[in-house]
Amino acid sequence: MKLTNEIVIQKAKSIGFDLVGFAKAEKLASEVENLEDWLKLGYQSGMSYMERNIDKRKDVSQILPDAKSIISLTLNYYTHHQYSNNKNKGKVSRYAWGKDYHLIIREMLKNLEEELCDIDPKFSCKSYVDTGPMMDKVWAVKSGIGWMGKHSNIINRDYGSWFFIANIITNAEFDYADQIPDFCGSCTACIDACPTDAIVSDYVVDSNKCISYLTIENKEDMPQELSDKFDGWLFGCDICQDVCPWNIKFSEPSFVQDFHPKNENIEIDLNEIDKMDNEEFKERFSGSPISRTKLKGLKRNAKFLRER
Repeated sequence: MKLTNEIVIQKAKSIGFDLVGFAKAEKLASEVENLEDWLKLGYQSGMSYMERNIDKRKDVSQILPDAKSIISLTLNYYTHHQYSNNKNKGKVSRYAWGKDYHLIIREMLKNLEEELCDIDPKFSCKSYVDTGPMMDKVWAVKSGIGWMGKHSNIINRDYGSWFFIANIITNAEFDYADQIPDFCGSCTACIDACPTDAIVSDYVVDSNKCISYLTIENKEDMPQELSDKFDGWLFGCDICQDVCPWNIKFSEPSFVQDFHPKNENIEIDLNEIDKMDNEEFKERFSGSPISRTKLKGLKRNAKFLRER
């Protein structure tokens, strides 16, 4: 049986995905040009992997030779829990309160791909959850999921921006969506609220100043000129999303229980981190995105906050 938009949407939503969009697989000329300009400015900071596989980012047929379409999928992770803003505790980005989303979404993708292959044995695909050489946000926009906000996150009119994005490159063809217009308008809430001025212009983020990058992927010492600007963030940062009017108005709790807070990971006592050893770290943060920064990084972040 030939796959249709309706069949894919029905299967994807039955597995738990919230939004599904379809885009024609085509070369990303202007988007890659923007990426290269961003790289030339050094805004990738220590993320050298962004400089690799440009050919694959530009042309998904370099990943799947018979690529015809991109299926973009989203999964809402918002929960209503809030911070206490206790100065002795460090705040954790909302996406990291529960189980690592890669583990959850990969399993969902596997189930979806198996179901689609059962329907159409000729269906072939390659999928990613922000870990491969693919411009995830670009494809989410092209597929009609939403528009790119000035903070560089994708915004949907019904969900805001609290969602993860997955993409499936496939040899199947579909009816393709129109792109959603940019509804940010003259709003600059995210730009104005960023304490480190990391959003250097509309849609452009300098990772060298971004609290999320600095507390998670950064392997170096913290920039001392930002020592009083982290606003208590220990792992990640949600400020630009917290102030977005689309999130304030439309955020709804996720149905995925694994995204709800685990082990009191909404905010973590800084003194507790100081005393933590590797065994305790692994036990508490097993299966959590927080494990990415390793104990050494978490201790560095806690020390930086305490010295503010």
